[in-house]
Amino acid sequence: MSAPAGRDAAASPPPSWRDSAARILPLAWPVFIAQLAVIAFGTVDTLLVARYSALDLAALAVGSAAYITVFIGFMGVVIAVGPIVGQFFGARQLHEAGHQLHQAVWVALGLSLVGSTVLAFPVPFVALAQASAEVEAKMRQYLTALAFALPAALLFAAYRGFNNAVSRPKAVMIIQLLGLSLKVPLSAALVFGVPALGLPELGVMGCGIATVVAMWLQVAAGLWVLRHDRFYDDFAFGRRLRPPDRQAIGAQLRLGLPMGASILIEVTGFAFMSIFIVRLGATAVAGHQLAANLVSILFMLPLALANATATLVAQRVGARDLPAASRIGWHGLQMGVCLGAGVGALIYLLRHGVLRLYTDDAAVIAAALPLLAWVALFHTADAAQCVASFVLRAYRIATLPMLIFAVSLWGVGLGGGYTLAFDLTGLTPEPLRGARGFWMASTTGLVLAACGLCGLLAWVLRRQLRHEAAAAAA
Repeated sequence: MSAPAGRDAAASPPPSWRDSAARILPLAWPVFIAQLAVIAFGTVDTLLVARYSALDLAALAVGSAAYITVFIGFMGVVIAVGPIVGQFFGARQLHEAGHQLHQAVWVALGLSLVGSTVLAFPVPFVALAQASAEVEAKMRQYLTALAFALPAALLFAAYRGFNNAVSRPKAVMIIQLLGLSLKVPLSAALVFGVPALGLPELGVMGCGIATVVAMWLQVAAGLWVLRHDRFYDDFAFGRRLRPPDRQAIGAQLRLGLPMGASILIEVTGFAFMSIFIVRLGATAVAGHQLAANLVSILFMLPLALANATATLVAQRVGARDLPAASRIGWHGLQMGVCLGAGVGALIYLLRHGVLRLYTDDAAVIAAALPLLAWVALFHTADAAQCVASFVLRAYRIATLPMLIFAVSLWGVGLGGGYTLAFDLTGLTPEPLRGARGFWMASTTGLVLAACGLCGLLAWVLRRQLRHEAAAAAA
């Protein structure tokens, strides 16, 4: 059996830019495809339910927001297993790396107990939504189904974090594509019913049931791979789940809780923009939704690059090859910024054609066009902060980035956007009122977050290298 990818020599020369690209890109593209498959889960449900009924679509919108809020926050805690396993993998402590996955399972199960309870009894979300009785009833049915899907989703997040950390993202990609291939026909059958098979029309609840089935089959497929692929033999997983290890779980929570909070800040900061912009009218929110959807899709590129870069950095840190870790981290950041700037500029140049792919409504296009003026800078800053934050996690640093996110994205982005959009001071110029004010403030917040995280990363890398040099001299 060939040795795992993390077993290269610890004292290898620092990689050149081309060397780093040759290592990062093969890990990044499977992550990118896998992320698109995740997005497709929600997209498929939206397309199907939109053709079924307006009431079910409203229930899906509110229910999905509730599920995503719970899942994203808890997922950020679970995937803390990635940086930790990456360091053990780089240090060739494969048994310990395998032990960490066992403990990540306990973390996922513990969080599932809390999250599934919230989804099964969604009182806070019902209060916020203030939906009609019909929509509320359908939303509760949908969330009840998703309460059974959440444990599988978090368990698979642990599997994904582990595999990415040991340079096996293709295993995740294939399973998620298989899950999507099952989800599409199953959702269609359950939403609209199949009388010939005795399946009734379930509407939005059918989407929830299809998600449960697809998620648990993904977990089963992941477990089968871990037990039958010879690559994992050296991790000594065994046939049974190991007992909880307080020290290992504590280490994962110390890193995972601020990671989860950071991800939640990012998601809610952007989601609340949409909630506030609703007050400006249907056309304004429609234009914002087009720009927001476009930015969300574009974000998958730097997210994949950040995952791959952080994996390699964590492995090199574990191998005590700090010069290589530093070089790979900076090279990944440079790639992210260049990619973000290039893609953002291209979207801006093609903005008219891109928006026409979404709609022919002239009023909505007119509302979205001014927002795309911010996309080039927005996406560049988004790429920079994404890669920098992931590389910092590879060094097990997450609390300071969380604080930077809170000040930049909630304080400057959301708070500043609200002030500008609704002219709370009476000083907002006309071009920055409405949705444009939110986008200007959000872009400013992202730029500040990117500068803060890149500055923190530079300080961390200098400190690491100084300590390494001092140790070598001693």
